[in-house]
Amino acid sequence: MKKKNSYAVITGASSGIGEEFVKRLAREGYKIILVARRKERLEETKEKLTSAEVECEIITADLGQISECRRLMDALSDRNIGVFINNAGFGDCGYFEETDVEKELEMIDVNIKAVHILTKLVLQKMEKQKGGYILNVASSAGLLPAGPFMATYYATKAYVASLTRAVAEELRQKKSNVYIGCLCPGPVDTEFNNVANVEFALKGISAEFCANYAIDQMKKRRTVIVPTAAMKFSTTGGRFMPQKLLVKCVAHQQKKKIYK
Repeated sequence: MKKKNSYAVITGASSGIGEEFVKRLAREGYKIILVARRKERLEETKEKLTSAEVECEIITADLGQISECRRLMDALSDRNIGVFINNAGFGDCGYFEETDVEKELEMIDVNIKAVHILTKLVLQKMEKQKGGYILNVASSAGLLPAGPFMATYYATKAYVASLTRAVAEELRQKKSNVYIGCLCPGPVDTEFNNVANVEFALKGISAEFCANYAIDQMKKRRTVIVPTAAMKFSTTGGRFMPQKLLVKCVAHQQKKKIYK
């Protein structure tokens, strides 16, 4: 990856996996641009960069708003973007008839609309640059047919995984130097749990491991990145199960997450 005078842009950079992406890419020599809604949290992330030589910039934006996505891209118009990571997103858990529709619509705006818009605009920019890396943070949820008790979240991540795979094939067929891939982890120990109102039924991996594994696989130009053997087995093995049975199995695991 060419890093000289190149920027790494990370959305949802104020905590969790996003923060670990920041640390890794800063170590690799990228100039860093942090994007999230809360400026104070971005300032905290910036302070955690141990090297004073790291050039780091903060852009606050509510990516649930289309106008904010476009404002972000306007701010990046004169930068050479080497890596762009669509990491902003959140979930929710519960019976579909009972979950908050406003929260779900906001989830769709952030998890789908923002990723769609930014992927398209960043891709157009990187094609003009003749190269770059786009990594969309999806979820192992996006590789499964449905997720009862987290119905909207699973649907949004399926969109991200499907979009990424399709664009990746288009880029391969035109022999583009631009890479696009999607990170599809299972449970990761982050603030996601509190926002989504869940307790993971399975043991989570660390955000540091997840981010480092993703960058390593991105360099190898893997389109779908699944960090653990257990989740690889679950998502790949599920293809050979009847879909109805697989959805029942997912429902059994997801129902365990609901706070009692």
